[in-house]
Amino acid sequence: MNPNPDRPARLQILREKLHRYESHLSALAMLAGFAIDNVFFKRIDIPSTQALFTGYILVAAASIVFMQGFEARAEAGARQPKWRVIFPVLAQFSMGGLWSGFLIFYGRSATLAVSWPFVALLASILIGNELFRRHLSRLIFSAILLFFAMFSYAIFMVPIYAHAIGTLIFLISGAMVVGLFWLFLRALAALSPVSYAKTRLTIVAGAGLVFAALNAFYFLNILPPLPLALSSAGVYHNVKRQGGDYVAVAEPQSWLVGLGWPAIIHDVPGQPLSVYSAIFAPIRLSTAITHRWEYRDPKTHRWATKSVVTFPIMGGRDGGYRGYSVKGNPQAGDWRVDIETIDGRLVGRIRFNVIAAATAPETNTKILK
Repeated sequence: MNPNPDRPARLQILREKLHRYESHLSALAMLAGFAIDNVFFKRIDIPSTQALFTGYILVAAASIVFMQGFEARAEAGARQPKWRVIFPVLAQFSMGGLWSGFLIFYGRSATLAVSWPFVALLASILIGNELFRRHLSRLIFSAILLFFAMFSYAIFMVPIYAHAIGTLIFLISGAMVVGLFWLFLRALAALSPVSYAKTRLTIVAGAGLVFAALNAFYFLNILPPLPLALSSAGVYHNVKRQGGDYVAVAEPQSWLVGLGWPAIIHDVPGQPLSVYSAIFAPIRLSTAITHRWEYRDPKTHRWATKSVVTFPIMGGRDGGYRGYSVKGNPQAGDWRVDIETIDGRLVGRIRFNVIAAATAPETNTKILK
Protein backbone atom coordinates (compact mmCIF):
# COMPACT_ATOMS: atom_id res chain seq x y z
CA MET A 1 0.00 0.00 0.00
CA ASN A 2 1.35 3.43 -0.94
CA PRO A 3 1.69 5.45 2.30
CA ASN A 4 1.60 8.68 0.32
CA PRO A 5 -0.83 8.37 -2.63
CA ASP A 6 -0.42 12.06 -3.58
CA ARG A 7 3.32 11.77 -4.14
CA PRO A 8 3.20 10.72 -7.86
CA ALA A 9 0.84 13.61 -8.60
CA ARG A 10 3.12 16.09 -6.84
CA LEU A 11 6.14 14.76 -8.73
CA GLN A 12 4.29 15.12 -12.03
CA ILE A 13 3.39 18.73 -11.19
CA LEU A 14 7.04 19.42 -10.27
CA ARG A 15 8.30 17.94 -13.56
CA GLU A 16 5.80 20.03 -15.54
CA LYS A 17 6.90 23.20 -13.74
CA LEU A 18 10.56 22.41 -14.35
CA HIS A 19 9.87 21.97 -18.06
CA ARG A 20 7.70 25.10 -18.23
CA TYR A 21 10.25 27.30 -16.49
CA GLU A 22 13.34 25.73 -18.06
CA SER A 23 14.55 29.03 -19.56
CA HIS A 24 14.12 30.87 -16.24
CA LEU A 25 15.95 28.13 -14.37
CA SER A 26 18.76 28.28 -16.92
CA ALA A 27 19.12 32.03 -16.40
CA LEU A 28 19.13 31.58 -12.63
CA ALA A 29 21.74 28.86 -12.99
CA MET A 30 23.99 31.20 -14.97
CA LEU A 31 23.61 33.88 -12.26
CA ALA A 32 24.44 31.26 -9.63
CA GLY A 33 27.63 30.48 -11.55
CA PHE A 34 28.58 34.15 -11.46
CA ALA A 35 27.93 34.36 -7.71
CA ILE A 36 29.96 31.25 -6.85
CA ASP A 37 32.95 32.39 -8.90
CA ASN A 38 33.04 35.83 -7.30
CA VAL A 39 33.23 34.16 -3.88
CA PHE A 40 35.71 31.38 -4.61
CA PHE A 41 37.99 32.69 -7.39
CA LYS A 42 40.87 34.38 -5.59
CA ARG A 43 44.04 33.28 -7.38
CA ILE A 44 44.35 31.85 -10.85
CA ASP A 45 47.08 29.33 -9.98
CA ILE A 46 45.65 27.52 -6.95
CA PRO A 47 44.39 23.92 -7.39
CA SER A 48 40.81 24.72 -6.35
CA THR A 49 40.49 27.35 -9.10
CA GLN A 50 41.88 24.98 -11.71
CA ALA A 51 39.61 22.16 -10.49
CA LEU A 52 36.55 24.42 -10.70
CA PHE A 53 37.36 25.58 -14.23
CA THR A 54 38.02 21.99 -15.35
CA GLY A 55 34.76 20.87 -13.75
CA TYR A 56 32.82 23.60 -15.52
CA ILE A 57 34.30 22.59 -18.89
CA LEU A 58 33.49 18.89 -18.36
CA VAL A 59 29.94 19.56 -17.14
CA ALA A 60 29.24 21.94 -20.03
CA ALA A 61 30.55 19.48 -22.63
CA ALA A 62 28.69 16.49 -21.14
CA SER A 63 25.44 18.48 -20.82
CA ILE A 64 25.54 19.55 -24.47
CA VAL A 65 26.20 15.99 -25.63
CA PHE A 66 23.46 14.46 -23.47
CA MET A 67 20.94 17.15 -24.44
CA GLN A 68 21.48 16.33 -28.09
CA GLY A 69 21.28 12.61 -27.33
CA PHE A 70 17.85 13.06 -25.75
CA GLU A 71 16.73 15.23 -28.66
CA ALA A 72 17.75 12.45 -31.05
CA ARG A 73 15.76 9.90 -29.04
CA ALA A 74 12.72 12.19 -29.05
CA GLU A 75 12.90 12.57 -32.83
CA ALA A 76 13.02 8.77 -33.10
CA GLY A 77 9.84 8.50 -31.01
CA ALA A 78 11.50 7.12 -27.87
CA ARG A 79 10.06 8.00 -24.50
CA GLN A 80 11.95 10.74 -22.71
CA PRO A 81 12.78 10.78 -18.98
CA LYS A 82 11.39 13.81 -17.17
CA TRP A 83 14.72 14.55 -15.48
CA ARG A 84 16.35 15.43 -18.80
CA VAL A 85 15.49 19.12 -18.12
CA ILE A 86 18.40 19.15 -15.68
CA PHE A 87 20.93 19.23 -18.53
CA PRO A 88 20.06 22.71 -19.89
CA VAL A 89 20.28 23.99 -16.31
CA LEU A 90 23.67 22.34 -15.80
CA ALA A 91 24.91 23.72 -19.12
CA GLN A 92 23.85 27.25 -18.22
CA PHE A 93 25.28 26.95 -14.70
CA SER A 94 28.65 25.78 -15.96
CA MET A 95 28.75 28.38 -18.74
CA GLY A 96 27.82 31.10 -16.27
CA GLY A 97 30.63 29.95 -14.02
CA LEU A 98 33.11 29.89 -16.89
CA TRP A 99 32.31 33.35 -18.21
CA SER A 100 32.22 34.95 -14.79
CA GLY A 101 35.61 33.36 -14.08
CA PHE A 102 36.97 34.64 -17.39
CA LEU A 103 35.63 38.13 -16.70
CA ILE A 104 37.23 38.08 -13.24
CA PHE A 105 40.68 36.97 -14.35
CA TYR A 106 40.83 38.51 -17.82
CA GLY A 107 39.41 41.71 -16.33
CA ARG A 108 42.22 41.82 -13.79
CA SER A 109 44.77 41.34 -16.56
CA ALA A 110 43.21 43.52 -19.28
CA THR A 111 44.12 47.08 -20.16
CA LEU A 112 40.92 48.36 -21.76
CA ALA A 113 42.72 50.83 -24.02
CA VAL A 114 44.22 47.82 -25.84
CA SER A 115 42.08 44.80 -24.89
CA TRP A 116 38.59 46.26 -25.37
CA PRO A 117 37.84 44.08 -28.47
CA PHE A 118 38.28 40.93 -26.41
CA VAL A 119 36.20 42.28 -23.52
CA ALA A 120 33.49 43.29 -26.02
CA LEU A 121 33.56 39.76 -27.43
CA LEU A 122 32.94 38.32 -23.95
CA ALA A 123 29.96 40.65 -23.53
CA SER A 124 28.51 39.67 -26.91
CA ILE A 125 28.68 36.01 -25.92
CA LEU A 126 26.50 36.65 -22.87
CA ILE A 127 23.92 38.37 -25.09
CA GLY A 128 24.06 35.68 -27.78
CA ASN A 129 23.41 32.99 -25.22
CA GLU A 130 19.87 34.35 -24.83
CA LEU A 131 19.20 34.69 -28.57
CA PHE A 132 19.84 31.13 -29.77
CA ARG A 133 17.16 28.89 -28.28
CA ARG A 134 15.94 26.72 -31.16
CA HIS A 135 17.29 23.17 -31.24
CA LEU A 136 19.81 23.39 -34.09
CA SER A 137 20.75 27.03 -33.45
CA ARG A 138 21.29 26.25 -29.78
CA LEU A 139 23.52 23.28 -30.62
CA ILE A 140 25.64 25.36 -33.00
CA PHE A 141 26.02 28.24 -30.60
CA SER A 142 26.64 26.01 -27.58
CA ALA A 143 29.34 24.02 -29.37
CA ILE A 144 31.14 27.14 -30.62
CA LEU A 145 30.81 28.72 -27.19
CA LEU A 146 32.32 25.61 -25.63
CA PHE A 147 35.30 25.80 -28.00
CA PHE A 148 35.80 29.46 -27.09
CA ALA A 149 35.65 28.57 -23.39
CA MET A 150 38.13 25.73 -23.80
CA PHE A 151 40.60 27.95 -25.67
CA SER A 152 40.17 30.84 -23.22
CA TYR A 153 40.92 28.47 -20.35
CA ALA A 154 43.90 26.83 -22.05
CA ILE A 155 45.49 30.22 -22.72
CA PHE A 156 46.22 30.67 -19.01
CA MET A 157 46.12 27.05 -17.83
CA VAL A 158 48.99 25.79 -19.99
CA PRO A 159 51.42 28.56 -18.87
CA ILE A 160 50.61 27.78 -15.24
CA TYR A 161 51.69 24.14 -15.62
CA ALA A 162 54.50 24.88 -18.08
CA HIS A 163 55.87 27.64 -15.76
CA ALA A 164 56.50 29.78 -18.84
CA ILE A 165 54.80 32.20 -21.21
CA GLY A 166 55.37 33.09 -24.84
CA THR A 167 54.36 32.32 -28.39
CA LEU A 168 55.27 28.62 -28.28
CA ILE A 169 53.19 28.09 -25.14
CA PHE A 170 50.24 29.85 -26.79
CA LEU A 171 50.51 27.66 -29.90
CA ILE A 172 50.65 24.52 -27.74
CA SER A 173 47.48 25.70 -25.97
CA GLY A 174 45.67 26.05 -29.29
CA ALA A 175 46.77 22.64 -30.55
CA MET A 176 45.64 20.97 -27.32
CA VAL A 177 42.20 22.59 -27.52
CA VAL A 178 41.71 21.52 -31.15
CA GLY A 179 42.40 17.91 -30.14
CA LEU A 180 40.00 18.00 -27.18
CA PHE A 181 37.27 19.64 -29.24
CA TRP A 182 37.62 16.88 -31.84
CA LEU A 183 36.87 14.34 -29.09
CA PHE A 184 33.79 16.37 -28.12
CA LEU A 185 32.58 16.30 -31.73
CA ARG A 186 33.10 12.52 -31.88
CA ALA A 187 30.91 12.08 -28.80
CA LEU A 188 28.27 14.37 -30.31
CA ALA A 189 28.28 12.38 -33.55
CA ALA A 190 27.87 9.12 -31.64
CA LEU A 191 24.84 10.21 -29.58
CA SER A 192 23.13 12.52 -32.07
CA PRO A 193 24.25 11.61 -35.61
CA VAL A 194 21.39 13.37 -37.42
CA SER A 195 21.77 16.71 -35.66
CA TYR A 196 25.55 16.48 -35.92
CA ALA A 197 25.37 15.84 -39.66
CA LYS A 198 23.15 18.91 -40.14
CA THR A 199 25.34 21.21 -38.07
CA ARG A 200 28.87 19.80 -38.43
CA LEU A 201 30.12 22.22 -41.09
CA THR A 202 28.68 25.26 -39.30
CA ILE A 203 30.17 24.19 -35.95
CA VAL A 204 33.60 23.56 -37.48
CA ALA A 205 33.49 26.86 -39.37
CA GLY A 206 32.46 28.75 -36.24
CA ALA A 207 35.17 27.11 -34.15
CA GLY A 208 37.65 27.95 -36.90
CA LEU A 209 36.64 31.61 -36.77
CA VAL A 210 37.06 31.65 -32.98
CA PHE A 211 40.47 30.01 -33.34
CA ALA A 212 41.53 32.59 -35.92
CA ALA A 213 40.16 35.49 -33.85
CA LEU A 214 41.99 34.48 -30.67
CA ASN A 215 45.22 33.96 -32.60
CA ALA A 216 44.79 37.39 -34.19
CA PHE A 217 44.12 38.92 -30.77
CA TYR A 218 47.28 37.31 -29.43
CA PHE A 219 49.62 38.35 -32.24
CA LEU A 220 48.14 41.88 -32.37
CA ASN A 221 48.71 42.18 -28.58
CA ILE A 222 44.97 42.61 -27.93
CA LEU A 223 44.54 39.50 -25.80
CA PRO A 224 45.07 40.21 -22.08
CA PRO A 225 48.42 38.72 -20.95
CA LEU A 226 47.08 36.05 -18.60
CA PRO A 227 48.28 34.47 -16.37
CA LEU A 228 50.10 37.75 -15.57
CA ALA A 229 48.10 40.56 -13.96
CA LEU A 230 48.95 44.01 -12.65
CA SER A 231 48.34 44.06 -8.89
CA SER A 232 49.35 47.68 -8.27
CA ALA A 233 51.32 50.47 -9.93
CA GLY A 234 52.03 54.18 -9.58
CA VAL A 235 54.38 57.07 -10.25
CA TYR A 236 56.40 58.55 -7.37
CA HIS A 237 59.14 61.06 -6.68
CA ASN A 238 61.31 58.29 -5.27
CA VAL A 239 61.13 54.56 -4.52
CA LYS A 240 63.55 52.63 -2.30
CA ARG A 241 63.63 49.11 -0.99
CA GLN A 242 64.01 48.94 2.78
CA GLY A 243 64.27 45.37 4.02
CA GLY A 244 61.19 43.55 2.76
CA ASP A 245 59.27 46.75 1.97
CA TYR A 246 59.20 49.22 -0.90
CA VAL A 247 58.93 52.78 0.40
CA ALA A 248 57.84 55.63 -1.88
CA VAL A 249 57.83 59.41 -1.67
CA ALA A 250 54.34 60.11 -2.97
CA GLU A 251 52.55 63.27 -4.05
CA PRO A 252 48.87 63.43 -2.97
CA GLN A 253 46.55 62.65 -5.89
CA SER A 254 42.88 63.02 -6.72
CA TRP A 255 40.61 60.01 -6.29
CA LEU A 256 40.13 60.15 -10.06
CA VAL A 257 43.61 58.67 -10.48
CA GLY A 258 42.23 55.40 -9.13
CA LEU A 259 39.75 55.41 -12.03
CA GLY A 260 42.46 55.82 -14.65
CA TRP A 261 42.80 59.60 -14.72
CA PRO A 262 46.42 60.77 -15.26
CA ALA A 263 48.32 61.67 -12.10
CA ILE A 264 49.71 65.19 -11.66
CA ILE A 265 53.39 65.29 -10.69
CA HIS A 266 55.09 68.56 -9.75
CA ASP A 267 58.74 67.91 -10.47
CA VAL A 268 61.72 70.13 -9.73
CA PRO A 269 63.96 70.27 -12.84
CA GLY A 270 66.87 67.87 -12.52
CA GLN A 271 65.04 65.49 -10.19
CA PRO A 272 64.14 61.91 -11.27
CA LEU A 273 60.79 60.13 -11.12
CA SER A 274 60.11 56.46 -10.37
CA VAL A 275 57.38 54.12 -11.60
CA TYR A 276 56.58 51.13 -9.41
CA SER A 277 54.69 47.99 -10.42
CA ALA A 278 53.67 44.75 -8.73
CA ILE A 279 52.92 41.97 -11.24
CA PHE A 280 51.09 38.84 -10.16
CA ALA A 281 52.46 35.67 -11.75
CA PRO A 282 51.69 32.02 -10.93
CA ILE A 283 53.93 30.01 -8.64
CA ARG A 284 57.29 29.01 -10.21
CA LEU A 285 56.71 31.10 -13.33
CA SER A 286 59.70 33.29 -14.09
CA THR A 287 59.83 35.85 -16.88
CA ALA A 288 60.86 39.45 -17.51
CA ILE A 289 58.88 42.71 -17.40
CA THR A 290 59.61 45.92 -19.28
CA HIS A 291 58.84 49.50 -18.27
CA ARG A 292 58.60 51.56 -21.45
CA TRP A 293 58.73 55.31 -20.70
CA GLU A 294 56.97 57.31 -23.43
CA TYR A 295 56.55 61.08 -23.88
CA ARG A 296 53.84 62.70 -26.02
CA ASP A 297 55.19 65.35 -28.34
CA PRO A 298 53.05 68.48 -27.80
CA LYS A 299 53.27 69.38 -31.52
CA THR A 300 52.61 66.05 -33.22
CA HIS A 301 50.70 64.45 -30.27
CA ARG A 302 52.57 61.22 -30.97
CA TRP A 303 54.12 59.04 -28.28
CA ALA A 304 57.89 58.61 -28.43
CA THR A 305 59.88 56.07 -26.40
CA LYS A 306 62.41 57.78 -24.12
CA SER A 307 63.75 54.81 -22.18
CA VAL A 308 63.17 51.09 -21.70
CA VAL A 309 63.96 49.25 -18.47
CA THR A 310 63.71 45.45 -18.22
CA PHE A 311 63.92 43.37 -15.05
CA PRO A 312 63.10 39.75 -14.12
CA ILE A 313 60.11 38.69 -12.03
CA MET A 314 59.27 35.48 -10.20
CA GLY A 315 55.72 34.29 -9.53
CA GLY A 316 54.10 33.17 -6.31
CA ARG A 317 53.61 36.29 -4.18
CA ASP A 318 49.94 37.17 -3.53
CA GLY A 319 50.50 40.88 -4.06
CA GLY A 320 52.67 40.40 -7.12
CA TYR A 321 56.40 40.59 -7.78
CA ARG A 322 57.55 44.14 -7.09
CA GLY A 323 59.96 46.30 -9.06
CA TYR A 324 60.50 49.86 -10.22
CA SER A 325 62.28 51.94 -12.87
CA VAL A 326 63.70 55.46 -12.74
CA LYS A 327 63.70 58.27 -15.32
CA GLY A 328 66.14 61.10 -14.74
CA ASN A 329 65.08 64.71 -15.35
CA PRO A 330 61.79 64.09 -17.22
CA GLN A 331 60.63 67.10 -19.22
CA ALA A 332 57.30 68.74 -18.52
CA GLY A 333 54.29 67.34 -20.36
CA ASP A 334 52.29 64.14 -20.83
CA TRP A 335 53.97 60.84 -19.98
CA ARG A 336 52.96 57.21 -19.84
CA VAL A 337 54.79 54.06 -18.81
CA ASP A 338 53.67 50.86 -20.51
CA ILE A 339 54.30 47.78 -18.37
CA GLU A 340 54.86 44.97 -20.85
CA THR A 341 55.86 41.35 -21.11
CA ILE A 342 59.18 40.56 -22.73
CA ASP A 343 57.37 39.91 -26.04
CA GLY A 344 55.57 43.26 -25.97
CA ARG A 345 52.13 42.36 -24.56
CA LEU A 346 50.64 45.12 -22.40
CA VAL A 347 50.16 44.23 -18.73
CA GLY A 348 49.31 47.74 -17.54
CA ARG A 349 49.75 51.44 -18.21
CA ILE A 350 50.52 54.39 -15.94
CA ARG A 351 49.71 57.87 -17.25
CA PHE A 352 50.81 61.12 -15.64
CA ASN A 353 51.42 64.78 -16.38
CA VAL A 354 54.72 66.36 -15.30
CA ILE A 355 54.54 70.03 -14.30
CA ALA A 356 57.79 71.92 -13.75
CA ALA A 357 57.97 73.31 -10.20
CA ALA A 358 60.38 75.80 -8.65
CA THR A 359 60.20 74.12 -5.24
CA ALA A 360 59.60 70.59 -4.07
CA PRO A 361 55.86 69.78 -3.71
CA GLU A 362 54.17 68.48 -0.59
CA THR A 363 54.77 64.75 -0.29
CA ASN A 364 54.26 61.86 2.09
CA THR A 365 55.90 58.50 2.70
CA LYS A 366 53.99 55.46 1.53
CA ILE A 367 54.60 51.74 1.99
CA LEU A 368 53.84 50.11 -1.34
CA LYS A 369 51.92 46.84 -1.59
